Amino acid sequence: MTDSSDSATGVRTAGRIVNDDDRSAWSAGTPIGGDAASIIDVVLEGGPNNLPAEQRSHRISPAEHKIKVSHYGGYEHFERDSVRVADELPVVFRWTGRTRIAE
Repeated sequence: MTDSSDSATGVRTAGRIVNDDDRSAWSAGTPIGGDAASIIDVVLEGGPNNLPAEQRSHRISPAEHKIKVSHYGGYEHFERDSVRVADELPVVFRWTGRTRIAE
């Protein structure tokens, strides 16, 4: 799977590297420095039942409002849930649709 950015919509593709941050290098025991306030935990709800559980949680910039996940020849699109309690973590992104990868 490759990570990419859709320049037409400004939506980042979620994968192993999210918003230029290599999540595979993170571990639970690794302390996070002063940038901790600039990263939030999010969960993805809805979409296909066969979307793997490990693709349903991400750490992203709080400025992001859309995520797209590469899945079976297309992208699953998720948008930030506007109905949530302030300071509620993780932030929920809900499935909004699917697009196919153009060949």
